[in-house]
Amino acid sequence: MKIFNIKRLLCKCALGLSLALYITSCSLDEYNPSALSEENVLKNFSGWKSYQSNCYTGLWGSLIGLNYGVQSEVGTDLWTFSYGTHNMFKDLMAYEQFTTSCGPVSAVWAYAFGSIKDCNKTIQLSTQLADGNASDIAKLVAEAKFLRAYYYSVLVTQFGEVPLVLIDDPLKSLTPKRNSISEIYTQIVSDLRFAFNNLPVTPYDNNAARVTKKSALGMMARVYAQGAGEGLSEGSKTYWVRAKEVADSLINNQTAYGASLYDDFQKVFASANNRNNAEALFTAYGLNPYDASYDYFTGNSKPNLYLYYYPKFDDAFGTSDLLKKGVNANTSNAYYGRCNQQFLAPTKYLLNCFNAKYDKRWENTFVTAFANYSGVQAIASLGTGVPTPGNITYNAATITLTTAMCNKYGIDASHVGEKIYPYADVNAVNASKNATWQYIPKIWTKGSHTGVAAQLKDTTNANLHPYPLAADEDRFFAYLSKDPLTSAEKKARRYVTVNIDDLFDTATDPTGSTYKSVTSTNGLPLASLANLFPAMMKFNHNFDGGWVGSNFQLKLGNIMIMRMAEVYLIAAEATLHINSGDGATAANYLNQLRKRACRNASDFNTTTGMQLTTATMNDVFDEYARELCGEFYRWALLKRNKAFETRLQNYNRTAYINFDPSKHYKRPIPYNFLNQINNADEFGTNGY
Repeated sequence: MKIFNIKRLLCKCALGLSLALYITSCSLDEYNPSALSEENVLKNFSGWKSYQSNCYTGLWGSLIGLNYGVQSEVGTDLWTFSYGTHNMFKDLMAYEQFTTSCGPVSAVWAYAFGSIKDCNKTIQLSTQLADGNASDIAKLVAEAKFLRAYYYSVLVTQFGEVPLVLIDDPLKSLTPKRNSISEIYTQIVSDLRFAFNNLPVTPYDNNAARVTKKSALGMMARVYAQGAGEGLSEGSKTYWVRAKEVADSLINNQTAYGASLYDDFQKVFASANNRNNAEALFTAYGLNPYDASYDYFTGNSKPNLYLYYYPKFDDAFGTSDLLKKGVNANTSNAYYGRCNQQFLAPTKYLLNCFNAKYDKRWENTFVTAFANYSGVQAIASLGTGVPTPGNITYNAATITLTTAMCNKYGIDASHVGEKIYPYADVNAVNASKNATWQYIPKIWTKGSHTGVAAQLKDTTNANLHPYPLAADEDRFFAYLSKDPLTSAEKKARRYVTVNIDDLFDTATDPTGSTYKSVTSTNGLPLASLANLFPAMMKFNHNFDGGWVGSNFQLKLGNIMIMRMAEVYLIAAEATLHINSGDGATAANYLNQLRKRACRNASDFNTTTGMQLTTATMNDVFDEYARELCGEFYRWALLKRNKAFETRLQNYNRTAYINFDPSKHYKRPIPYNFLNQINNADEFGTNGY
């Protein structure tokens, strides 16, 4: 029997996760074409190694996707509702009607504990193997212990005291007991130490999806920081001291551990670096549609997190004039994808963290200039066989401004008759037998309007646009300006121009957590433009191999769970907790990130503000926001610093109104779990 088949069947088996804590393991007998017993398969190194891959299945598309993506970021100072979406995620976003039946919370609980089950079984079976090299076994056990530690770090951060289950017992308890915070963190640290001591510097089997020594050290720094917020110590040292020590070890020995920090922030999310990112410490590895084993119907549900951070352009513009290819309908836009959700919009605080004049993280994080695309490459290569989203000619993607359009969108009449050309052009390639079409983008050269493919150029990130958008730019139909433009400056532009500050209803909510309504007089050129907001693009993988062509809501790219930049941030944070007066040392860590974020090398100085001479905790909070917004961390950061009350009051009144510190520092224990145990009253709901 081929091991590959066992691996695929086991991965499928692991997907049927119950929401209960203890999940009965799937039987291989049911799926195994050779009718071998589970005992025979899993006591053989080959079969055990294949089963071990199940430890990873709770990551990409399940935990590292929509559910944890929302739960780990919203309800903080960074994200709020876009216009008209208040009923979606209002429990997580605004602590409103938050109950034990919250869907994302239940899913995070289930996926994390389901994966812990697989880790426990892998570790147990490792002592019963009939064959296999001891070194190989130790490395794979170290991976399982690392992953168990990670899943438990999610659970203890989100839920507090949870059962610490370290064995795969076939007799599942219906009266589970909670373990203390200290016990859980002690076990997590123990697993990570084992992982660090036994994992290689280069991934096992040269498989980039596997964790390595740098993964363990980075996660240890994060776990110590999170445990420090619980007041924990290790011997005579606080967890803050240990967090800084571990962070410093990784920072000062990057080469030895195979870790690195890109010298330019633009490289972090460059398409070419997605599959093998030098800065990544721990990655949820996406499917590759060009791999021979790719099967659209195999594996976990594919992530669609990106579309929750994008506006529905159709609602702002319609599809009759400026917007040539809508985004609300399926298979409608081969550049943006199917962006029909628009639930997670940045707060004014988050946007104000960026000094876009000097900091290139602004346009490498947010899309604020919106454009059409053509399919010149696709038509040339496939002719009439081009899939519908890619079969748009250059002329069909070009807009000629009319008087009606200018009047409608507040564009000055002097631009009537001028044209707005497409920014991107896509090729179309069928990457697999399952018609996973790839829409491969290039960018049209500014000022050249022949529509000939020779005028196309490659790009590091197709979602990236020039900043600031020039007044004579003719490849974009709308622009949200970070720096407020005057009426005269808007008049010089042929595209719709909206000052981002004008999107917020600061009269009603001075904290900047409320966007204006499209149903009222709101001072925008067109009321429907209140649907717009800067789109966070980190997860909108727009490259060859990143598309699931049959569903434009889903993407196939890797998602980083932790990267080296976070280690510098942890070091700065820990420094200030150890000695609040040591702002100079904290600033040195932050400056490493700020320097590589500079638009020009000369921008790194104290006059521009990009170089710090000293730092406070507010500087640390702001730098986390600039560097890691959206990357599964913010809720945990505010929790460990006991900062929800002050930061929500200042920056997110929408969430502050309902925030109850007596219970909202923990998530509710899911009803589906409580309903399946015999001691639900004793176990408790975390106060919900």
